[in-house]
Amino acid sequence: MRKNKMKFLHLAALFFLFASTAFATELDSLNRDPKYVESIKGRSQKIVDKLGLKSVSVALDVRNIIANKYFQLSDIYDKRDAAVKKVKDSGISGSQKSDALSAIDHEKDATLYRSHFAFPADLSMYLNDAQVEAVKDGMTYGVVKVTYDATLDMIPSLKKDEKKQIHAWLVEAREFAMDAENSNKKHEAFGKYKGRINNYLSKRGYDLTNERAEWAKRLKAKGVKQ
Repeated sequence: MRKNKMKFLHLAALFFLFASTAFATELDSLNRDPKYVESIKGRSQKIVDKLGLKSVSVALDVRNIIANKYFQLSDIYDKRDAAVKKVKDSGISGSQKSDALSAIDHEKDATLYRSHFAFPADLSMYLNDAQVEAVKDGMTYGVVKVTYDATLDMIPSLKKDEKKQIHAWLVEAREFAMDAENSNKKHEAFGKYKGRINNYLSKRGYDLTNERAEWAKRLKAKGVKQ
């Protein structure tokens, strides 16, 4: 009986060792510029370091998932750029050119859509919901929190439902920003939603020009530079 139990435990240990190795996330670095790979690994590691993961193997898997997401985005946009160049170099014009460029854009969007939902699903194998959110914030420069906190600080009289709506829009903006091709495009994604928030607050009766002026005064009084 004791021998059977020990044999079972030994087999179980071997199974879990094999499973952890078999399902480890490999870095998609083949045929990529080594300097670019190291840059992406470093960027991804900074995000992982803030998660406080205790397992070295889990941290490595998460780092590789994040890095692979960056590689995937680069591939998607490189493929789009190459296709656009091919169309422009072909000499076609008018509606034919417009249709071809539109088809390329649709294909890019479809690929982004599929990869967008696969990413958090991959992360969820290793992280809880709060940690997945932290990864998203890390990939978008923490703009959600910075903008939300600043808006609440600028307009202390915001109601609960208004705060909820503002936060929801910023989180939605983050989803688009995550798939943007560069930092400028990521900030553009947030910019569109900031405009929506400003319109929303204006319709709710807030004088944003005055709110900003009063906020500036408060910050100056605190010695905070804007």
